[in-house]
Amino acid sequence: MPKKNNKPVTAPVAAPVAAPYAGLTPECLLDAIETTGQRCDGRLAALNSYENRVYQVWLESGESVIAKFYRPQRWSRAAILEEHAFALELAQAELPVVAPLAFNGRTLHEHGGFMLALYPRQGGRTPEFEDDETLRWLGRFIARIHAIGALTDFEHRSEISIEEFGAAPVRYVLENDFVPADLRVAYESTALDVLARVKNRWQQCYEGGNVYPLRLHGDCHAGNILWTDGSPGGPHFVDLDDARMGPAVQDLWMWLGGGRDAQQQQLAAIIDGYREFFDFDPRELALIEPLRTLRMLHYAGWLARRWDDPTFPQNFPFFNTQRYWQDHILALREQAAALDEPPLALER
Repeated sequence: MPKKNNKPVTAPVAAPVAAPYAGLTPECLLDAIETTGQRCDGRLAALNSYENRVYQVWLESGESVIAKFYRPQRWSRAAILEEHAFALELAQAELPVVAPLAFNGRTLHEHGGFMLALYPRQGGRTPEFEDDETLRWLGRFIARIHAIGALTDFEHRSEISIEEFGAAPVRYVLENDFVPADLRVAYESTALDVLARVKNRWQQCYEGGNVYPLRLHGDCHAGNILWTDGSPGGPHFVDLDDARMGPAVQDLWMWLGGGRDAQQQQLAAIIDGYREFFDFDPRELALIEPLRTLRMLHYAGWLARRWDDPTFPQNFPFFNTQRYWQDHILALREQAAALDEPPLALER
């Protein structure tokens, strides 16, 4: 399944904006929603979100919607519209993806310097990842998402890369003196070591022609899957904010937990369901530990880039402490060992 074009897509790396949501007062928020034609009754509740600002807002009709205010300067307007188009494409294929609502033919709105979208409220709980049948179910649905994602490429959203998710975060952390002086050498040498190991596996997979990037959910962790019981029940996939191009295994590996034997069993169930609707190349399994490593490096860099946003020191008090960097360096060293181990494999 070759890519449809070879044009590289790179996400712009904007400078962090201090207090980007200072102007998002309750009055501004409600006024922004009413520009869509909806009438609010004044009630709102902030939901658990840090990168963007997300609220449940009640309307005069008694119903409520979810309002998402995009972080300024993170994604371009074109990239956000591409996310919306992908979500709508999936929803039109009757996949359980929570897509943005359209008002006057538009899903993206602007007010007070903010871009926003409204979504239907979707309830649910965290899936039971210990249950094989749940994992098969998730595998079937993510395969259907990937089957549609493989039909074309994103034009305005980046592809998962070692530079964006690994090298750039490490540079930012070092150049802005987040690491304590007595740990700087240990952090830098350890980070560069794991990046070299990641590059080695990455090149083996990509240069060997084993990986064909496709449009992904991109951040398919437990918090972005809501499970409902009853009929119809099952998973609902939310928040495609991190949708991008990348290997299929990116949307699968975050469901794995426990020791190697447990992960092997979980993986078998996921792929068993996945292959009912889409092919999976087992050579992509060699990317699981590289992707895990990049997520660890990116997370530290993400917290560093957002540290001027008052919400982050308040909600992540453990970050930028001596203990945090000691633990992070230890975790990276353990990850270096994991990168030397044989990848998980599928039973034949």
